[in-house]
Amino acid sequence: MDDDLNVTHIKLGGFVEMDKYRYLYFLTLFAVYILIICSNSTIVFLICIHKNLHGPMYVFIAALLLNCVLYSTVVYPKLLTDFLSKEQIISYPACLFQFFAFYSLGGSEFLLLSAMAYDRYVSICKPLQYPTIMTKNAVTAFLVLCWIVPASHVAVQTILSAKAKLCDLNLNSVFCNNAIYRLQCVESRIIRIFGVVCLLDLVILPLLFIVFTYVRILVISYRSCKEVRKKAAETCLPHLLVLISFSFLTVYDVSVARVDTDFPKTARLIMTLQIVLYHPLFNPFIYGLKMKEIFQRLKILLCKAQTIKTDI
Repeated sequence: MDDDLNVTHIKLGGFVEMDKYRYLYFLTLFAVYILIICSNSTIVFLICIHKNLHGPMYVFIAALLLNCVLYSTVVYPKLLTDFLSKEQIISYPACLFQFFAFYSLGGSEFLLLSAMAYDRYVSICKPLQYPTIMTKNAVTAFLVLCWIVPASHVAVQTILSAKAKLCDLNLNSVFCNNAIYRLQCVESRIIRIFGVVCLLDLVILPLLFIVFTYVRILVISYRSCKEVRKKAAETCLPHLLVLISFSFLTVYDVSVARVDTDFPKTARLIMTLQIVLYHPLFNPFIYGLKMKEIFQRLKILLCKAQTIKTDI
């Protein structure tokens, strides 16, 4: 096997009937990518320009939606290029970078949802202490940790994978996910152990914390007045919907992405694309429609746009 080829080029073998559906794939996902950028950016823009949306909860929402844009950008540009290319290949260093960015931002999603759960817990269960606990410095610290902690975890796996010897150059996926481990001659025990650590720190523990937090909110809200229950429902439901959506997709990625190749190729492609298709679109629509303050500002913005269009 050519050592240079072994190091520098990986063939992406997860595509289905490219010759027949190449342009359909491209136009569909290009439209989706533009919609992801526009919908997420619109909500972030509204939060930035309106001072009454500068509270911790909205800052975390803006950070989550920005994370979604970055998460999509890690995959879509390369994916769109591959649809128009004769060969779907990627250099191994670029593949490792995509792997790093994809899982780092995925881990950030769970930690941001954890920070949002804590924010809702303090707001609903300790309203008098909320201004002193959720200060600007505290929010900034949360945001920094939400991006730094996953990056440092995934960086270790990426460095270890860069040193591993490859015996296969055909990646059974459309982008570089954890299926890259199947390319290695021997699956490293250290990589496996650290993968479990990453799963525990970036997925399982945040999930347990979120579930515990919302159970506490539910118990306290049930014992409180109607206004508290209404506030809890309005602000917590969108977070829970987003959490459930992303959790199901994460379970797929962790379990199915590394199974043997006898898993139907078309089904694998559909499920893989769902990770970067539905969730980044789901977030802005959930927060735009379910969060009252954002929805009101969004209606005003759309009405102004319609008025300008009518005048023209």
